[in-house]
Amino acid sequence: MNFNKVKNSKIVKITTNIFVLIGVPFLIWMCFFDENSYVVHKKFNNEITDLENTILFYQKKIAEDKAIIKSLKDSLQLEKFAREKYLMKKENEDIYIIEFDTLKNND
Repeated sequence: MNFNKVKNSKIVKITTNIFVLIGVPFLIWMCFFDENSYVVHKKFNNEITDLENTILFYQKKIAEDKAIIKSLKDSLQLEKFAREKYLMKKENEDIYIIEFDTLKNND
C-alpha cells in the first residue's frame, strides 16, 4: 500500500513523465554544452560590446585628429605644433627642455 502511495504522488508522476525525462537533459545540453549555448552567446555579446566601445573610441580620436589637421592648415599653427609636439627647431637654434619635479620631498 505504501508503494502505491509513492507511485501515485505528484512528484513521481512529474519526474517519470517522458517529456520531462527528455526535456530536462535537452535544456541542460542546450544551455551549457552546445556550441550555440547561452554561455557562448553571453561571451559573444560581451565581445560585441567591447568592439563597439573600441569603434566609438577610434571615431572620437579620428574627429580630434581631423580638427588638429584642419587647424594646421595655417603655417604658424603648423610651426607651433611641430615645435611643441616633436621638438623641432630652426637652424642655429638651441632648445632646452626643462622638466619640473612635481613631487615635493618632505626631507
